[in-house]
Amino acid sequence: MAEVLEVEGLKKKYGALEALKGVSFKVEEGEIFGLIGPNGAGKTTTLRIIATLLTPSDGRVIFRGYDLKKNPEKFRKGISYLPEEAGAYRNMKGLDYLRFMAKFYSHDETEANKFVERAVSISGLGERLKDKVGTYSKGMTRKLLLARALMTKPALAILDEPTSGLDVINSLEVREMIKRFTREGVSVLLSSHNMLEVEFLSDRVALIDRGLILDSGTPQSLKEKYQAANLEIVFRSAVQ
Repeated sequence: MAEVLEVEGLKKKYGALEALKGVSFKVEEGEIFGLIGPNGAGKTTTLRIIATLLTPSDGRVIFRGYDLKKNPEKFRKGISYLPEEAGAYRNMKGLDYLRFMAKFYSHDETEANKFVERAVSISGLGERLKDKVGTYSKGMTRKLLLARALMTKPALAILDEPTSGLDVINSLEVREMIKRFTREGVSVLLSSHNMLEVEFLSDRVALIDRGLILDSGTPQSLKEKYQAANLEIVFRSAVQ
């Protein structure tokens, strides 16, 4: 399976604070790769660097053969990023928001319409897309934003805490949306402090704490290695 993303020795400093201390991992085509760890572990910093929103202090990031430092525009064309605290325009109708965003990514009206049609299908919001976003629940808004992130079928979708703040039903529906889309060839890099969620979603995971990758592998191989029932216990064992 071909590699979509390679992160090697990634470091990020904020003055004397070293947020990342040499993070390395790879994401393969069509897989869901999860970064798991507590708040402040370095997950969001890593995602923001790959999304070209932050500049690394050191290390390499290669996306489909392109180096981040030399070809950031190639990253932006092939990725989609959904931050944890992303929002949509509350006074716009859901469908109008999707049409508005599609124009930024499309080359012409035909392609824009294709993106919107795909987003409508992904969101599952049906007739509610005719209502203003300000009337949506948090779960509905998150579905709308996820549809926006996936409508272009990016080579890599970067999702930061994709189900943050959602109830059980909405969380399950969002996870199923993500899994369904990877079957169409999209690779996903996601972060979460919810380790049981990542265990359900991910083909492979990396455990990150204090800016370092502690271990990585499939959820099953890590559970076997640490003789643990779930990834929460795996993580506790890895940090000890």
